[in-house]
Amino acid sequence: MLLYKFGRRTLLRATSKFLSLKCINNRCLSYVQGQSPEPNIREYFYFIDHQGMLFLDDSKMKNFTSCFKEKRFLQFFFKRLKINNTGKYQKEFPFLSPCGRENNYIRCDDLPVVFTHILESNDGDYLSYNHAGDLLKVKFEPQKLCMFPESGRVYHPGPESSGGVGLIQSSLTIQMSKRFIYNDEKITDVMPKSFLWNEIEYKLSNETILKLQDIRQKLHLI
Repeated sequence: MLLYKFGRRTLLRATSKFLSLKCINNRCLSYVQGQSPEPNIREYFYFIDHQGMLFLDDSKMKNFTSCFKEKRFLQFFFKRLKINNTGKYQKEFPFLSPCGRENNYIRCDDLPVVFTHILESNDGDYLSYNHAGDLLKVKFEPQKLCMFPESGRVYHPGPESSGGVGLIQSSLTIQMSKRFIYNDEKITDVMPKSFLWNEIEYKLSNETILKLQDIRQKLHLI
């Protein structure tokens, strides 16, 4: 097991001692949480679902009761999130959160950054991500929202270190869907033209679409 200390608070993370076998993208990978393939290096494996919840990858039950909830730990973990360029497990775990001598490999339902709430304030509006409240947030840019009618999923720019794009959580997407404006309001199975926010209509750009296509091609997520 591993201890994370944040001031007076300590997070205890229990880890599995059993061999896990995962078949991902037609490839099979075996690992043990906390394995040490070389001296002074430990490896852990995580999964992020489309709601932005973080789990140990080999957790049998993945729901709210088994996800990581400590906000300081989530901040610590996601601030170090980046694309996995280590040459190890890149196809199965395309993202990485390194911490000293510990490498945390990550796979996800869609993208690792998932925006969960809009934070409105006097100095502007923000999108918070991965259930860490205002500890993890980016400036909300309505004109850069991107909605795909085929899947109903919405994306927004995110931290550049992890690819520059994040997914909007489904519950927040439902709230946003009422604000999308279409060329023909009777036809909503096409991409919207603009987004209404705080009584301002923002024309949608294609910037996020291009970024999303780029990261998916790089990571072979298409």
